[in-house]
Amino acid sequence: MNPHCLPTMPNRRRRPERPSRPWALYLVFALGALAGVMLWAYRPDLPRDLLVARYANAQSQFIDVGGVRAHVRDEGNPNGMPLLMIHGSLGSLQVWEGWVHQLRNRLRLISVDLPGHGLTGPWPRGEYTIDAYADFIEVLADALRLDRFAIAGQSMGGAVAWSFAAARPERVTHLILVDSAGFASGSGTALSVQLAHLGLLSDIGIYFKPDSMVRRALLETYADPAMVTPARLQRYDDLQRFPGNRPATLQRLRTQDPLDPTTLRHLDVPTLIIWGAKDRQLPVSQAYRFQNDIKGARLAIFSKLGHAPMEEDPRATAAAVAAFLPKEPPPPPTPPAEPARPSADQPVAPSIIPEKD
Repeated sequence: MNPHCLPTMPNRRRRPERPSRPWALYLVFALGALAGVMLWAYRPDLPRDLLVARYANAQSQFIDVGGVRAHVRDEGNPNGMPLLMIHGSLGSLQVWEGWVHQLRNRLRLISVDLPGHGLTGPWPRGEYTIDAYADFIEVLADALRLDRFAIAGQSMGGAVAWSFAAARPERVTHLILVDSAGFASGSGTALSVQLAHLGLLSDIGIYFKPDSMVRRALLETYADPAMVTPARLQRYDDLQRFPGNRPATLQRLRTQDPLDPTTLRHLDVPTLIIWGAKDRQLPVSQAYRFQNDIKGARLAIFSKLGHAPMEEDPRATAAAVAAFLPKEPPPPPTPPAEPARPSADQPVAPSIIPEKD
């Protein structure tokens, strides 16, 4: 057969090649970006000894209070009126340093890091409710041999202070509330509380809090943005990373119950209410509600200050405290009178009178 006469095979048409889509490359890029964000936001616990060396000072004591090693400062005039000061949520005793500086010659000033805060850390009881904190304050007062004393609290610490005064009125001589918690905001459940109930996601999420979130929280606390200094920003971030503090905060947010402000109407203790008119967390209208509910309460409003007026203007707010509190400590409680004993010539009636037949 003539090779030139062989039938020719038609050329097969090739399908057009589709451009390859590098899904694997996209996935690697996305995972790398996610890992980078997580590394940027991840905040592991810091060593206890490092934080104690950084934030304790010569006045700091670490004493056993209900099984926890509590960070306490007891300073000022040892012969003056004792004033026990309680910080707010995520705060520490450093918030009272301005008052200590202003009032140290006049008052005995006691500040403490609540359990789950500052250099105290978690406590074995594992409860971080307002009532549990009030119990903690009572044990602390017993440890410091305080029979009767004035008590001050800011924000959440204010709720602890007035709850303590309501439950143990015999121990409180004066009450000072600084932008105190006490009334529902009316805006529903706080976002922080909602996030705390996300189960495993919130258990992991507490270890991821970038500096920007801490800065935003502080900017909402102070009326003057200049208060958000690098040192204050670092202190808040560092102390949240004290071992055990963040799980304690999560437990507190998950278990906190609404406060019952009707208790305030039964208070019968001299009360001073200090409030920053530019408070963006607790509006100044709540200061008037406290004044209305607490019999005879005095009110001092500072027009240019925010949620932490004792930090923003310690001189002016401490002057209000000095005008309110006496210099002298309260007299010791009067012991109960013993029943009168019969005299020698007075007949003693029998303890049991026999019945007549």
